Amino acid sequence: METTFTPSDYLPILLQSIVALAFVGVVMFATHFLGSKRKRIRTQHKDENFECGIEIKGNARFPFTVRYFLIAILFVLFDVEVIFLYPWAVNFKEMNWSGFGDMMIFLALFMFGFYYINKKGALDWD
Repeated sequence: METTFTPSDYLPILLQSIVALAFVGVVMFATHFLGSKRKRIRTQHKDENFECGIEIKGNARFPFTVRYFLIAILFVLFDVEVIFLYPWAVNFKEMNWSGFGDMMIFLALFMFGFYYINKKGALDWD
């Protein structure tokens, strides 16, 4: 079965793009012309780094350990895997037992991966 699209099928996308670009333009115009016009004075105190009100001690550019990046990558990996649960939850009523079984297999593999990285000590901070 071949589906053909007419130019009118793309009209909602075009309208949404126009509204989005118009909103960006209006907001940029409003902030530039209607915003405050106070003069910005640069001082030595303003040029210092600000981190939660704590006084600066040494250089902020010290090397991080590989463990920090490993935890960040694992967070992204498990976060993306959890996203796969959303379509399953939305279509849960329409799925039969095979869909339920497939998700249980996915969750079992997911939990095995979590158990594995936890057993290897990848999530330990010390």
